Amino acid sequence: MFFSERKTQMPKPEDALPGRSQAVPVTNRHAVKGTPLKPPFPKGSERLIVGMGCFWGAERAFWQLQGVYTTAVGYSAGYTPNPTYEEVCSGLTGHNEVVLVVYDPEQVAFNELLEFFWEEHDPTQGMRQGNDRGTQYRSGIYTFSDAQLTKAKESAVVYQPALTAAGFGEITTEIKPASEFYYAEDYHQQYLAKNPGGYCGLASNGVEYPRAGL
Repeated sequence: MFFSERKTQMPKPEDALPGRSQAVPVTNRHAVKGTPLKPPFPKGSERLIVGMGCFWGAERAFWQLQGVYTTAVGYSAGYTPNPTYEEVCSGLTGHNEVVLVVYDPEQVAFNELLEFFWEEHDPTQGMRQGNDRGTQYRSGIYTFSDAQLTKAKESAVVYQPALTAAGFGEITTEIKPASEFYYAEDYHQQYLAKNPGGYCGLASNGVEYPRAGL
């Protein structure tokens, strides 16, 4: 199998890299918001993990939203414990490049975050986002409660007709309960704030989410 093909297919758990027991060290301070990246988070706050392609642009998009307390980039929905960026990019960990979003539900509703998620990328591209190809670039919503999971699945059903009408294919977004979130290396955290001219492949798909569906 060609390497590029392997990177777009999920590895079997038994074929995944072994990883390590020690977590990758990360500075516990958001470079933009000044808030901690790690728990404990404020009482009443809620969490969501999303994958939208390269996590640099996705994180920047979410930290700018009203009601978002903090964000962090990392790896999730795979097999390898405490993976490195290079390991994730190999396609042999099963992980997705994701953003942990911690938010105040009194300021921003979960449904509003879903609406933003759907509109800000193309959720129909499978194991890629634009020119970024690989299992780590898949679209994903990873939830922390049954209520979140139900709403996320319902939102995909609501959004599909709008995408279809605009000429897009079927939604390929992975929607499931959140698994272990592994923080990415320090240099990835708030990358586009530290490197304003850095790469960002994130782009709106131009299809409005049906507000009546929320």
